[in-house]
Amino acid sequence: MTAPLALYCKSYRTDLRRVQRLVQSIERFNADSIPCYVSVPAKDTQLFRRELAGLKVEVLDDESIIARNRQMDPAAVRALPGHISQQIIKSEFWRLDLADAYMCLDSDAFFIRPFQQSDYLLGDGTPYTVIDEGHEFLASALSEGKPHVVQAFLHDAGKVQAQFGRQGRTYSFGPFPLLWHRAVWESLAEEYLRPNGLNFQEAIVRIPVESHWYGEALLRYRAIQLMPCQPLFKVYHYAWQLDRDLRAGISDEQLSQLYSGVIYQSAWEREMDWPSEGGNLASRIGRRLRRRLGRI
Repeated sequence: MTAPLALYCKSYRTDLRRVQRLVQSIERFNADSIPCYVSVPAKDTQLFRRELAGLKVEVLDDESIIARNRQMDPAAVRALPGHISQQIIKSEFWRLDLADAYMCLDSDAFFIRPFQQSDYLLGDGTPYTVIDEGHEFLASALSEGKPHVVQAFLHDAGKVQAQFGRQGRTYSFGPFPLLWHRAVWESLAEEYLRPNGLNFQEAIVRIPVESHWYGEALLRYRAIQLMPCQPLFKVYHYAWQLDRDLRAGISDEQLSQLYSGVIYQSAWEREMDWPSEGGNLASRIGRRLRRRLGRI
């Protein structure tokens, strides 16, 4: 039976400990027992099943997801850089028919408060959609003297927007985690990709921002009702953001009033890399010094 909502994380063996933290937080706070799935390369499934044994999560192999779309070449997907191939796998999860909607989580996410299905879906199964103009994040980048962050956002978002011929404001459809509905992905495949002789692999290689492909398809084809919401998790994209909140004494308890969870960048938690802390000796020493100084 297809569930109304699933929790899904695409991961790799380096992030095994982060996934353990994520799944443990789901078990702690998942009031409605929403099903949880993790996918990894086939060579790593036994490792994840062993290390996640006893937790309420099903481990899938990435290859089974890719195989559901016969228009894609599995070998070509495997040959892509990881940051590209993972976007394809995340965006094709719906083809497994496990859920109508899914929350797409990153390995470095974790929940900080109880949650239930109604937090993310309307009564008819329509998911909320994270959408705004990203001004808060972009303004913080400008305040830190990082105009390239704004330029990169406008460039990438504008390229996808142009594919659909949409005029008007440029939107952010993130950050992760995101709520996606299969009907939107299906509309993208049938209304845009197929008529243009493309598959999703080719679209992502051309413009690698899956959240914007989803968001612009939703605005163009209206496969589901657009129900806007702000970001679901507090996401620390850059070290200056976390340093600022740490200095202000912002706690998870305080954040839980606004967010379901938190995401720290995995590069700041290299001690959680599996099987051992990543980076060379100099980088490890540097991280430890920064932590002693209360910085990332």
